[in-house]
Amino acid sequence: MDTVTNHFDQWGAVAFFIILYSVVFLFLPFYKKTQRKPASAYFAFVLAFAIEMHGIPFSMYIISAIIGKSLPDGILWGHTLIGKFGHLGLYLNIALALAGFLMIFLGWRDIYHHYWKKVDGQGKVCKKGIYSLIRHPQYTGLLLISLGMLFGWATLPTLIMFPVIVWLYVRLAKREETDMLDEFGEEYSVYMKKTKRFIPYLI
Repeated sequence: MDTVTNHFDQWGAVAFFIILYSVVFLFLPFYKKTQRKPASAYFAFVLAFAIEMHGIPFSMYIISAIIGKSLPDGILWGHTLIGKFGHLGLYLNIALALAGFLMIFLGWRDIYHHYWKKVDGQGKVCKKGIYSLIRHPQYTGLLLISLGMLFGWATLPTLIMFPVIVWLYVRLAKREETDMLDEFGEEYSVYMKKTKRFIPYLI
């Protein structure tokens, strides 16, 4: 109990994790209003994660008040299911975060050199690097990071917000594909048939 209690009221750590998980915004586009709502939802998710992990365990207080007893460590507070899996959730969080950040960076690098960095006013369909496997590596990376946070320290707000984030980014990806079809026509249509949206060979 003391180990878990030591996690809380550490606002420097709260700020650190908010900054750490917000670094992704440096590599994500915000030139359309449709891209801002999913990003805002992700940022709210990060806030909830950081505050409940190192600030105040709101989920524990709320559920405990409703059911009249304290929740066991690892159930909506503390490391996720630590009683059954130890620190496996923490390790999964780290692994998914690293994979997610890498996908976001690689996606940014590839799309910067092929679509955003337009030559003679004409952007190109980005089909190289990680984009040869999936059409939205940056959004996949962001969702991996979010999923990792759930494995590391699941709380009531993050469990509620995660499917919302997934839905928002799926909807955003579909809108962007419609825009790409309008801009590049058959070339992008052929590219879509050869790749998956988020996970290579699956979806």
